[in-house]
Amino acid sequence: MKRRTTFMLTGMMVLGLAVGGIAQLSFAQSSPLIGTWKLNLDKSRFSGPPPRSRTATFAQDGQNIRNTVEAIDAQGNSATVVLLHIYDGRPHPTVGVSDFDATTYTRVDANTEIFARFKDGNLVMVGTTVVSPDGRTETITSTGTGSGPFSGSYILVYEKQ
Repeated sequence: MKRRTTFMLTGMMVLGLAVGGIAQLSFAQSSPLIGTWKLNLDKSRFSGPPPRSRTATFAQDGQNIRNTVEAIDAQGNSATVVLLHIYDGRPHPTVGVSDFDATTYTRVDANTEIFARFKDGNLVMVGTTVVSPDGRTETITSTGTGSGPFSGSYILVYEKQ
């Protein structure tokens, strides 16, 4: 991994954890993420080939949020990824993707979160999720260092269904 990329990823992670220390766990109960979101391929930007489709379903799970993503990649392979949004500043398991195995989420405010993804304990991706003020659009901006479909930089634009 290049030194500049490592520095950038580490810096974003530290910033996210610092800001997250201020956020409260109660944000999850009123999260605008709750519901089903469909990826708008025309508005999204990818470093590599775009997927054929992606649908994310966010559901309340106690104080946390469970995000289940149903995806069909560029080759037509389907996958289900489960991400737990637990806002405690610690990595939690991510299931269904080989590029990373754990994710940390930090709430900035009711519509914004910062995330970091890890593979075998190493930081491999950082990004932000922002829900528009009207609650109809979710934009995920991320940079990853892996070699799979989540590598490079991308902007994902989801629309609430």
